[in-house]
Amino acid sequence: MKEIAKILIFGGGLLLITGLIVYFLGDKLKWFGNLPGDIRVERPGFSFYMPITSMVLLSVVFSAVVWLVRKLF
Repeated sequence: MKEIAKILIFGGGLLLITGLIVYFLGDKLKWFGNLPGDIRVERPGFSFYMPITSMVLLSVVFSAVVWLVRKLF
């Protein structure tokens, strides 16, 4: 049970840090979601948005953080 508790505490801390970053730096993160490679189709009565590049970037950052945490702990 201690391992699950550690994972939950770490996950909560990560969510807290992410929330603080978005809250205080949200106006400086407008580029995220508007990167080249993000697909946006807008037509009358229909809109479609697929953030491919943004999600790849987020995945790389998340993978690096997980790798670093596993390496340190």
